[in-house]
Amino acid sequence: MAGVQEVDDVTIRRFLRARDLDVEKASGLFLKYLKWRRAFVPNGSISVSEVSNEIAQKKMFLQGLDKKERPIGIVFGAKHFQTTGNPEEFKRFVVYLLDKVCARMPRGQEKFVTIVDLEGWGYSNLDIRAYVGALSMLQDYYPERLGKLFIVHVPFIFMTAWKIVYPFIDNNTKKKIVFVENNKLKSTLLEDIDESQIPEIYGGKLPLVPIEDA
Repeated sequence: MAGVQEVDDVTIRRFLRARDLDVEKASGLFLKYLKWRRAFVPNGSISVSEVSNEIAQKKMFLQGLDKKERPIGIVFGAKHFQTTGNPEEFKRFVVYLLDKVCARMPRGQEKFVTIVDLEGWGYSNLDIRAYVGALSMLQDYYPERLGKLFIVHVPFIFMTAWKIVYPFIDNNTKKKIVFVENNKLKSTLLEDIDESQIPEIYGGKLPLVPIEDA
């Protein structure tokens, strides 16, 4: 049975916006979402025990709100390794993360902000299948949820992976991605986030909170 969050008017409007108000395309996407949700998350949520290996890597944090009251997630790309991961557990982890972020949204807010930190990222972290899989879930099953994506501390070698992933990103998502220069990191974040809500590691005042504790 579909949960309330799956069929309310706000959710349906998000799917419509994601397909530029094309009712037929939006309906198809929504039905695909319902079928996927019932099959992939039969209990309604992903438990910590189902993603324990991914959580142990301490690569996702969640705290604070930006100036539009959108929850802020922080992802550390250098803590993800293709060789140590289980593809199915990673997919469950993505759903666990997205559900957790969405649950933190204040009433009236539908979007979240993410900071992807690539400091220390190298070829051992290159996992195109995981990146594309996470992107597909975000775009197909959580449409119009991403408000902005900041990519910080970008090493030159990451651009090799970016060229492969970029074609899989839809145009609506592309508009929300910002590559941040190292010398403008805090000033760029301050445009959208008050200093009191910026993580300490970026010159703000909030300590990092692991996703499972948020």
